Amino acid sequence: MKIDAHQHFWNPARGDYFWMPRGDGVLDRVYGPADLAPALARHGIGASVLVQAAPTIAESEYMLGIADAAPFVAGVVGWVDFEKPGDIAELRRLSAHPKFKGVRPMIQDIPDDAWMLRDDVQWGYRAVCDLDLTFDALGFPRHLGHFLTLLRRYPLMRVVIDHFMKPQIRDRSAAAFAHWADGIARIAGETGAFCKFSALVTEAEPGWTVEDLAPYVEHVLRVFGPERVMWGSDWPVCRLRAEYDDWRHAAERLVAHLGPADQARIWGGTAAAFYRL
Repeated sequence: MKIDAHQHFWNPARGDYFWMPRGDGVLDRVYGPADLAPALARHGIGASVLVQAAPTIAESEYMLGIADAAPFVAGVVGWVDFEKPGDIAELRRLSAHPKFKGVRPMIQDIPDDAWMLRDDVQWGYRAVCDLDLTFDALGFPRHLGHFLTLLRRYPLMRVVIDHFMKPQIRDRSAAAFAHWADGIARIAGETGAFCKFSALVTEAEPGWTVEDLAPYVEHVLRVFGPERVMWGSDWPVCRLRAEYDDWRHAAERLVAHLGPADQARIWGGTAAAFYRL
């Protein structure tokens, strides 16, 4: 089965999407299953992983409600407050739902780059391990060193790096690429983390080309291997730079040199294994 390993639904009227620019013509509108279903059908994608976009328990419950009503949503990555140890009760409750797969703190939006290493949030990682849940690592290249420390601290935690850790493709400097490439290679080589082949277009300039993305994809495939890489659309955020079809076609070109078995892993097999779909 082909799987979209990273997509979102939201309703801005709920009021907890604090990152969303008000009035944005692409983002500030309702997105639901009926909006995504045609794109999935066009590409023969039978399942998706729905990922949180708001830092609230209500977001986790909202997504599970959608998953109950939309058969193609095979898994949900939710949110609990790592700064509230009492939220372990919420995490246990949510984990009882068969489609609840893991959590994603919105680390990219936290001012303290080392937040993830604070003593008061460590209970969250221990709980993820104890409950055998997954952890989506969301950050920027400046977070790579801290994530390496964290992942080495919890070797049993099932981790996937979101969006290649958002390399700044629009910054064409050799130094920026080298910093990201070294950090991501260390995570690949020194931990068991997986990596999401997603959201690259939103880190590129308007008018991006497949050639702009190619060095990043080649590096990740080399250091992680296709068995640890999964494709995701990051829809509807990807619409800031490309429609679903455009990003999917670009991704297909970027892995066309791989054999059928490796492509099958990227298009669904890796996600199914990692999230246990």
